[in-house]
Amino acid sequence: MKSKGNAERFRPEMTVAGLSPTHAVPAMNERGKVVEVDIAGEFPLTVRIDRQEVVTLMTLGTHPEALALGYLRNQRIVDEIEQVRSVAVDWDAETVDIETFQGRAGGLLQAQASRRIVTSGCGQGTMFSCTIDVLYEINVRPVALRQSTIYALLKAVANHNVTYRKAGAVHACALCNGDRVEIFIEDVGRHNAADTVAGKMWLAGLSGGGRILYTTGRLTSEIVMKTAQLEIPVLLSRSGITHMGLELAQDLGITMIARAKGRKFLVYSGRKNIILDVPPA
Repeated sequence: MKSKGNAERFRPEMTVAGLSPTHAVPAMNERGKVVEVDIAGEFPLTVRIDRQEVVTLMTLGTHPEALALGYLRNQRIVDEIEQVRSVAVDWDAETVDIETFQGRAGGLLQAQASRRIVTSGCGQGTMFSCTIDVLYEINVRPVALRQSTIYALLKAVANHNVTYRKAGAVHACALCNGDRVEIFIEDVGRHNAADTVAGKMWLAGLSGGGRILYTTGRLTSEIVMKTAQLEIPVLLSRSGITHMGLELAQDLGITMIARAKGRKFLVYSGRKNIILDVPPA
C-alpha cells in the first residue's frame, strides 16, 4: 500500500456521524454530595455490507465510518477501498451500511460465516479464519527503534488521552512515526480503536511501513494479526502480552514491546531491532 497525494485518493461517499465521546451524569461522591461527572459513551453499531449483517460492535461512536471500514479491511472482506461505493451511519437504527460497487460482498460473507473464530477480544471478538491463512504472505519489514524514541513516544501519546483523563473506561490506539503521533483513537474496546486506525490509514493512503502501533490494551494474537495486515513492524503496549500473541509476532517478524510505562519496558520479540541509547539510571 503506497501513500498518495490527497488529491489522488479515492474516498467513498460517507456520512459524518461522530458522537461526543463523553456524557455528563450525576453521581454521589464519598462525602454524600451529588456532583456532575463525565462518563464514556457506549453504543451498539451493526455493520452491514451490501445488506448482509456482519457484526454488531459496541463503540464510543466518535469515528463510526472509519471504524466500519477498518473492520472490513482487517477482516479482509474488502481488499481495496476503491471497491466501496458508500458508508452511511444511522444512529437511530444503530447501523452503518456499506455498499460496494459490485454489490456481491454479502454473498462472500455468507460463505465465510462458518469459518469465524471467537477471539479473546473485548466483547467477544471474531476473526474470519481466511485472515490467518494469508498472514504468512505479508512482508513486514523490520525497523530499528531507539530506546530514546520509545520514551519520547510514551510521553507524546500521554498528551492525547483526552477521553481517558476525562471519563476513563476507554482504550486507545495510535499510529506513530518515530515519536510523532499521526493518528490517535480512543474507544471502549482496543480492537475498535485498532480498526478505526486502520480505516483512517486506508482513507489517507498511509503505509504501515516503518511505523509503530501503540495500544493501551494487552497484546493478543488478534492485535498482532491486525498489526501484520497493516504491515506495521513495531507493536507497543503499556499492558501485557499473551503466549499466542508472542509466537505470532516472532513468526511474522514484528517487534513486540509491552509493559511500557514511564522509563520501563520489556522487549519480547525483536530485541535485535532495539538500540539502547539511554544510559541506565
